[in-house]
Amino acid sequence: MLGIMLAIMAGALVGVQNIFNNKVMVKAGSWTTTTLVLGMGFFASFAIGLAAEGKRLFVITNMEPWYLFSGFIGVGVVYCITKGVKLLGPTYAIAIVMFAQLGFALLSDTFGWFGTEPIPFTLKQKVGVFIIIGGILMFKLGNREERKVTALLKKAG
Repeated sequence: MLGIMLAIMAGALVGVQNIFNNKVMVKAGSWTTTTLVLGMGFFASFAIGLAAEGKRLFVITNMEPWYLFSGFIGVGVVYCITKGVKLLGPTYAIAIVMFAQLGFALLSDTFGWFGTEPIPFTLKQKVGVFIIIGGILMFKLGNREERKVTALLKKAG
């Protein structure tokens, strides 16, 4: 249950963060926003980590060295999501991000990438993926049709 609550909280925090990041980007630009977000994140996580773990914060054992480059991946994540939200709007952009994230996790689980135990890709998972794709398409295309009808009604009225 705790895992579910933390996942829900993470989703909510990511949603809020993306809106805030977009507002900063309007005033400061994409790379400035990325730098500010990750820089402030570094200081916050360092301070909280030091308070919570003390000297254990600096103990890293039994880890593949290339995993430490995930911070570079974070730069791409913040930049791409921030630009995506600006270009597509928050809901559509995040829906696509969620689909891509779920798709990659599904591939990673199925093929056992990065040291994970392979999990078979079942019919139930395939149906779930198609439902998600359908939801994204309905969200995007549904708005387009609604706007056309509204525009036609305005012209007629």
